[in-house]
Amino acid sequence: MIIRLETASDPRVSDYHSLTDVQLRKTREPAEGLYIAESPKVVRRALAAGHRPRSFFLAEKRLPEIADVLAAHPDIPAYVGTGAMLEEITGINLHRGAMAAMHRPAPVEIPTLLAEARRVAVLEDISDHTNIGAIFRSAAALGIDAVLISPRCGDPLYRRSIRVSMGAVFQVPWARLPEGPSGFQMLQEAGFTTAALALLPDSLTIHELAARNEEKLALILGSEGYGLSAETLAAANHSVMIPMYAGVDSLNVAAASAVAFFATDPRTSKSANAVSRE
Repeated sequence: MIIRLETASDPRVSDYHSLTDVQLRKTREPAEGLYIAESPKVVRRALAAGHRPRSFFLAEKRLPEIADVLAAHPDIPAYVGTGAMLEEITGINLHRGAMAAMHRPAPVEIPTLLAEARRVAVLEDISDHTNIGAIFRSAAALGIDAVLISPRCGDPLYRRSIRVSMGAVFQVPWARLPEGPSGFQMLQEAGFTTAALALLPDSLTIHELAARNEEKLALILGSEGYGLSAETLAAANHSVMIPMYAGVDSLNVAAASAVAFFATDPRTSKSANAVSRE
């Protein structure tokens, strides 16, 4: 259903107002049960994951790019306007072609999420949405079965997280942990060995952890500025470090996640063992 906008103040496009106001969007989007998918590729991936659109939002010249998407959802409004009008509404240059306001999927119950998982990532208080998106992209690419996020962690369905992940946040199931130690209890009850990435004197190297080939493994990642909390480090079964060269002490958390996911991939371990036997 194509609706051509005549004014930027049209109340029907309120979902798209002030997309650059991070604090406003972080509060508003979860409360209203929506998120914004940006770019035709991301919109398509959200729809492929079974997420339901509330509306589409695009410049007139971009209509041919998603004509098939609009045809498949004839009852969903598609708001179309000039580039200048759309920029006035959103606060950004809509150069990626199209957006969609999507209904947030129902939360996944953590026991259900863990039941069939072998490797999970746990994100503690990571607030940078670029890092969150990059971690999810690595998680999807490197076989992580699920992601758990702390109560104060950023929103994987924030627009920037989705964009950086290239829609991988729709591929990897995730859930938000409750406050307190019950999250660790759930992991322990589900049979997971917990490994916190931290530079401690007694830390295992990532190679040593991989060699253990744990049946179920939870890799815990902390924020750039503060790292992991003392409570988390005390509760984890192991602390783990990635050995560095050239005097570099650590990697960005998104880069560290990719290294850890790859190193602990059972396929990687099998290949390394096969080479060593030769």
